[in-house]
Amino acid sequence: MIRSYFEKRPHLVYIMPAMVILGALTFLPTIFLYVLSVTDYELGYSSFNFVGLDNFIRLFSGQDAEFWYSVSISIGFMIITTVIELLLGFWLAVLLDREFKLKFLVFACMIVPIAMTPSITGQVWKLMMNAEYGVLNYFLQFVGGKVIWLSGENAFWSTVLVDVWQNTPFVALIIYAGIRSLPSDPYEAAAIDGANNLQIFRNITMPLLWPMILLAVIFRAIDSLKTFDIPYSLTQGGPGSSTEFLSLHVYRLGFAGTGWIGRSAAVSVVLLILTTVISMVLIKMYRKGVENKG
Repeated sequence: MIRSYFEKRPHLVYIMPAMVILGALTFLPTIFLYVLSVTDYELGYSSFNFVGLDNFIRLFSGQDAEFWYSVSISIGFMIITTVIELLLGFWLAVLLDREFKLKFLVFACMIVPIAMTPSITGQVWKLMMNAEYGVLNYFLQFVGGKVIWLSGENAFWSTVLVDVWQNTPFVALIIYAGIRSLPSDPYEAAAIDGANNLQIFRNITMPLLWPMILLAVIFRAIDSLKTFDIPYSLTQGGPGSSTEFLSLHVYRLGFAGTGWIGRSAAVSVVLLILTTVISMVLIKMYRKGVENKG
């Protein structure tokens, strides 16, 4: 029976090893995470007890005072950074869709933020944002200004700034690739019919480019929702809890001196479910866009 199944689907023989490895690396840790989330396990203790949904009740009932705040700023961070990066990336892609001197140099400069690891990016920007010796305030002093970039009021927006700097080129390159792959026939037909630039953009460019735009949104929304490296490098979740996103909340509960692994796992499960739901919605929109394009 198994042999006949594989004979009808010979491609499975080649992809099965990868599927087994991927499944082991994905499903086993996920199952272990769910098991931990219903226990009271703490680091340093050899025994732990099954507590059912107590960890989740603690979260949703407000006993964990920082949980809902972490959820709100995580979702806010995802929306703000994705929208800004999409708008700036689209603008850059349109500017790049023409020939000019030193175009290769512009592309090289755009690759630099993408190539940098987020933790290094955070450390570099932390030095630049130093209130006393940072290069940003050095230049601002010439116009009579000074910003405490990593204060409680500005830390969130400083994190947004760093994320936008690093990831806008990624969005721009995705949309640029989409623009370069657009067919020329619809534009030629529109020119013959006398359509103006706004009509061409609204009725041809945007519908054809919509799947690539959604693809960029999927990548950035998922990545920004579970961001950790940049805010940890910049602020370690502070001052106070002003930048304690869900990922940092998981870290603080489980590993930053508290050792509440069970409670930390429960927050991880919430983050996993939230990421999965948002991903499914965006992927459904992407597939619908591809079908409409086809």
